[in-house]
Amino acid sequence: MRFLAASIGWMFDRGLLSLTDDYEILMVKKLVPDPIKRLLNPDGKILLPVDPKLRPHPQFLQYHREHIFKS
Repeated sequence: MRFLAASIGWMFDRGLLSLTDDYEILMVKKLVPDPIKRLLNPDGKILLPVDPKLRPHPQFLQYHREHIFKS
């Protein structure tokens, strides 16, 4: 699982993956390898911490989508 977390983090940092305000996974499908796609949650959302204070803030997700994500 460590490989998966590192790969997902790398792709997020480089704009290949992002999240909606509802925590749905966005991806640049032609740039994300099929093995990684198959490892993502089938419902298309991330697993969220129980404590809402630990969840990604919508303001930062919006910034990521607008300035980093390669939609």
